[in-house]
Amino acid sequence: MSNRTKKARADALRKATGSSAFANTKTSQHITKISAKPANRSKEAEAEVVERPVVTSVKAGTPTVAKADKPTPAKLSKAEKKALKAKKKATGENAEKPLHKVFILARPFVALGRYLRDSWREIRQVRWPSRKNTWKMTLAVLAYCAVFIVFIMLLDTFFTFLFKTFVK
Repeated sequence: MSNRTKKARADALRKATGSSAFANTKTSQHITKISAKPANRSKEAEAEVVERPVVTSVKAGTPTVAKADKPTPAKLSKAEKKALKAKKKATGENAEKPLHKVFILARPFVALGRYLRDSWREIRQVRWPSRKNTWKMTLAVLAYCAVFIVFIMLLDTFFTFLFKTFVK
C-alpha cells in the first residue's frame, strides 16, 4: 500500500471521528469501534455479551454515539468451537457433506440435487406479485412494445421514402 493511500485513509479516519483538523465537516460514514478480548476467560465470561458503541454520525466535530444494533457474543476458544460443532452434529444441524468426500462418480448428481434443493428454497422465499399487479405490469409492457412498434414503423416508412426518392 502506498504512502499516499495510507495518508488518505488516516485523513478519512480523522475526519470521520471528528478530529480537530476536520471539525468543520457536516457528516461522515459509519464507524464501528472494535476491541480485542484476552484469550484466557472464565466460565462467567463465556456467557457474557458485549455491547460496543458505534459512531453513527459526526456533526461539527461532535460524534454521536449509539448502542450497537445487536449485542455480539464474546469470541470462542478452539475447545468451545469444537464443543459447539459436536453439539450441532449430534442434533443433526449442518448434515450437508462437502462434495470432495462423496464418491467421485456421484458428485455431479449430488451437486445437481443440492442445486435443485437450494433453488426450491429460494423460490419459496420469493414474494410474488398479486394478480392485479401482474396485469398492470403486463399491460405496461404491451403498451411499451406498441409504442416502439409504431416508432420503428414510422422510421421504416421515412427511410423507405428517402431511399426511393434519391435512388430514382
